[in-house]
Amino acid sequence: MSETTAFLGLGAMGTPMAAHLARRAREAGGRALVWNRTGAKATAHAREHGSEAVTLSRAARADVIFSCLPTSREVDEVVGALEADLRPGTVWVDCTSGHPEAARRQAARLSERGVAFLDAPVSGGTAGAQAGTLTVMVGGAAGVLERVRPVLAFAGKVVHVGGTGAGFAVKAVNNALLAVNLWAAGEGLAALARAGVDVAPALEVINASSGRSNASENLVGQRVLTREFPLTFGLGLLAKDVGIAADVVRAAGASAPVLMQTEALFRAAATVVGAGEDHTAALRLLEQMNGQEIR
Repeated sequence: MSETTAFLGLGAMGTPMAAHLARRAREAGGRALVWNRTGAKATAHAREHGSEAVTLSRAARADVIFSCLPTSREVDEVVGALEADLRPGTVWVDCTSGHPEAARRQAARLSERGVAFLDAPVSGGTAGAQAGTLTVMVGGAAGVLERVRPVLAFAGKVVHVGGTGAGFAVKAVNNALLAVNLWAAGEGLAALARAGVDVAPALEVINASSGRSNASENLVGQRVLTREFPLTFGLGLLAKDVGIAADVVRAAGASAPVLMQTEALFRAAATVVGAGEDHTAALRLLEQMNGQEIR
């Protein structure tokens, strides 16, 4: 049976994700609706990818609604704007890097309308979104996931991680680990630079040794050493995610001193360096602390 999907939020991740849904709709005989706060983006998406630019009230009539917005606050606003038009039996899949508590609140609110909710944040960056190889970590009812699994055209891997809110919790901790690895690599390389060591060959050694990480292999060399810092994932958004991870730690009554310190560091970096800079630019704060560029 062909289904109508609606994708809300056409940012750096949402635009290619919605494009995969449009391609699937063409192949399966379904419809792929798109909405964005800036309507021109939705119109351009429809022209380029064959989706249909619609109003929120029309998007509410879809069988499966996807959202990919900056924070849970924007998701709350959109839910409030269209909940009166929602149909029982609809599934809402929120791909925002949201807050677990917000997921539980939103799921309860939508349940009153007969709408099922999955928190389904993604990992893989803009390259993974464009390639359709994103990893999706899903919280919510397993049966609801199975219903929408065939529609997840932007995914390379889909993992059910637990009940409502679990997807957001896993994403937050994952991104906190990204921040930990990025900052730790920066600390080590800044110290080596101050010691007079050539950073580029030092990084080559690290990436062939036990100290390597995704940050050292795919971020530091291409973004920090080159001084390019191309904007793909905002520093402010990473700081937000690390803050959510810290909330997860506190709610669980867990002990995670490194993650908690990383939250403070990245909030400071977002303030000093700029929330709108690429997340790798956090190391500029570390450079200021050391009086030494990592290059």
